[in-house]
Amino acid sequence: MAQEDIFKKIVSHCKEYGFVFPSSEIYDGLGAVYDYGQMGVELKNNIKKYWWDSMTLLHENVVGIDSAIFMHPTIWKASGHVDAFNDPLIDNKDSKKRYRADVLIEEYLAKIDDKIDKEVEKAAKRFGDSFDEKMYRETNPRVLENQQKRDEVHTRFAKALNDSNLDDLRQLIVDCEIVCPISGSRNWTEVRQFNLMFATEMGSTSDGAMKVYLRPETAQGIFVNYLNVQKTGRMKIPFGIAQIGKAFRNEIVARQFIFRMREFEQMEMQFFVAPGTELDWFEYWKKERLKWHQALGFGEQNYQFHDHDKLAHYANAATDIEFRMPFGFKEVEGIHSRTDFDLAQHEKFSGKKLQYFDPELNKSYVPYVVETSIGVDRMFLSVLSGSYCEETLDGGDTRVVLKIPASIAPVKLAILPLIKKDGLAEKATEIWNDLKFSFACQYDEKDSIGKRYRRQDAIGTPYCVTIDHQTLEDNTVTVRDRDTMEQKRVTISEIEKEISLKTDIKHLLKKLS
Repeated sequence: MAQEDIFKKIVSHCKEYGFVFPSSEIYDGLGAVYDYGQMGVELKNNIKKYWWDSMTLLHENVVGIDSAIFMHPTIWKASGHVDAFNDPLIDNKDSKKRYRADVLIEEYLAKIDDKIDKEVEKAAKRFGDSFDEKMYRETNPRVLENQQKRDEVHTRFAKALNDSNLDDLRQLIVDCEIVCPISGSRNWTEVRQFNLMFATEMGSTSDGAMKVYLRPETAQGIFVNYLNVQKTGRMKIPFGIAQIGKAFRNEIVARQFIFRMREFEQMEMQFFVAPGTELDWFEYWKKERLKWHQALGFGEQNYQFHDHDKLAHYANAATDIEFRMPFGFKEVEGIHSRTDFDLAQHEKFSGKKLQYFDPELNKSYVPYVVETSIGVDRMFLSVLSGSYCEETLDGGDTRVVLKIPASIAPVKLAILPLIKKDGLAEKATEIWNDLKFSFACQYDEKDSIGKRYRRQDAIGTPYCVTIDHQTLEDNTVTVRDRDTMEQKRVTISEIEKEISLKTDIKHLLKKLS
């Protein structure tokens, strides 16, 4: 099945089973804004808990805060967002559609990569066990021709980005004969910059109103509170501050479902270090963060690092952790070495000293910062993409199952009476009332047991407990595993321990320690 078709099915599945809804749908929706449904909010909260606990419980020198969305407008002047928080946009004159120029070129490069990979895959099938991929990539004329083409485009692309040369970006789009996906034409406008911040006014009168911004990132709330946390928590460098919160960007080219939205949520940790040690910590957090993603079990081959072609004005190193989405490898997390730019800027603009006195070095300095930043919504999408399966069963039946890691599944256990009569429903309700204090349980007595299993598979419930007539005789129930569909009998008194062993988030965290 084409990856594009799989993505459409995931989007449809999200709405059908209560994961994600278009926002304001009864009013025909609002572009690039979504609401999380009853299953979605549980999964989202579990992802956030996994991240939060991995930061604050596993690292004794990382603590959390929750800063305000509205902040003093000078903060955004100091951070560079007022002057430099822009996207390079280009319009197609025929379709009237607007695109990010850099994304068009990145997608063009990805198509060349796909051509090379398909060439290698065909050769691997043809030569079997004797296939030497490294040698093939270095000697095959078609692969070498495509690789040379890619390298030339990438070199021009990186230079145009680093020079902020919008004319060269447009010329590259023209030279590569990149067409509009809608009109199929190459009738492009010039490339121009567009600021992404939402502005509003704070104050009761138009004369006294102050222009403020909806924060485009959560990091600045950490930076302006860094001394508050350091002093009140008696923190010693190195230490980190973690935060989960909403951010807002006026994305003109918002697309691919919840991958790029105008209102989104971030999980960020800023790690404050001594100058000169930042690149070592940058490498440390790269490894730690990749390990966090891979612990979910979606396959190491589905993750890769992508170093930035253009460094942000505040960074001296930057990379992304990318996950293989149905529409290609895409960023889910960024790790950046931000130098001392942010704290030095806030010190300059506020007139307040933001230095740390290091007792070991017996001197004061403005700390350097290493940042890890995940988009919660992108992480949510990567979990769904990695979990979505369509399986053909014995006898020709099919099922759609979300193989979400049990520790973060929205519902951990479904309690199902085989039938509603003969006292089975009452016994099932009794079990549900006992277990609902331990983990997220769902009670379901409607339809045949087979249909109920399929419903639980579709929302990713890892275990189902079935109460049947034997339960009334010996206090045993059937526990069904979502992934293997195997069933075994356990006593009612064993259910809590059995399910907790397999679904408690601490077992996921132990993989990281």
